Amino acid sequence: MPMTDKQNEADPRGLWIDKVGVRGLRMPLQVRDKTRALQSTVATVGMFVDLPKEFKGTHMSRFVEVLNSHGSVVHVENLPDMLRLMQQKLRSQNAHLEMEFPYFLVKRAPVTGKEGVMDYNVRFDASMEGSNFDILLTVQTTLTTLCPCSKAISKYGAHNQRGVATVQIRSRGVVWIEDVIAMCEASGSSEMYSLLKREDEKAVTERAYENPVFVEDLVRNIALKLNAHPDITWYKVEAENQESIHNHNAYACIEKHLDAGPRPPSPG
Repeated sequence: MPMTDKQNEADPRGLWIDKVGVRGLRMPLQVRDKTRALQSTVATVGMFVDLPKEFKGTHMSRFVEVLNSHGSVVHVENLPDMLRLMQQKLRSQNAHLEMEFPYFLVKRAPVTGKEGVMDYNVRFDASMEGSNFDILLTVQTTLTTLCPCSKAISKYGAHNQRGVATVQIRSRGVVWIEDVIAMCEASGSSEMYSLLKREDEKAVTERAYENPVFVEDLVRNIALKLNAHPDITWYKVEAENQESIHNHNAYACIEKHLDAGPRPPSPG
């Protein structure tokens, strides 16, 4: 006896669904690393398609089938193929895929040179609308900021805090994750490390004191660097300082469209 397919039944409400799918999948991921060619990590994955008003539901198992069809490890270069396969298998016009993962860099302490591993939150939001491929890269970087006002008015020291810079970009060419991190870390009062000896802590503390930065300074410093990148066509930079003497955080944001020129063809 054939089994009932409820998803393919007609729906009388006449409402198109923009995104329907699965979220919270975890999968091994390989990302291109500027120094080692490939870096292995683990991504949390979401996969979605649009659903025409005529159908009651989508076939959730097919999303997982698409994800597993590319082997035990997903490569970023496979994203356009995965999106096209989602369109085919789920009979959709548009397909969307999100991947969020930790990205690791080995950093040396500024004086002793001791090595430690830093992790950064990175995210890809890829979509295929018809035949048009789009990908949004998000990189989140933590750093130290020291308050210029506090330094100017205080007899002793100045308050500082952990700042979080979130950069989203679209580009016409490859923009390395490491380069986005470097832009952010160079824009605060001091970058952060996982391992610091006393000599390093002294150097980092004094560097921050000599380079006070408001949250407004932070987003402007990063934006200037993004403006100068030849391949970036759009960006949004947000900064949030987790204040150490206030019961609130400080926030700033800049969003800008740059001259994109002709849109490159979709990969593949």
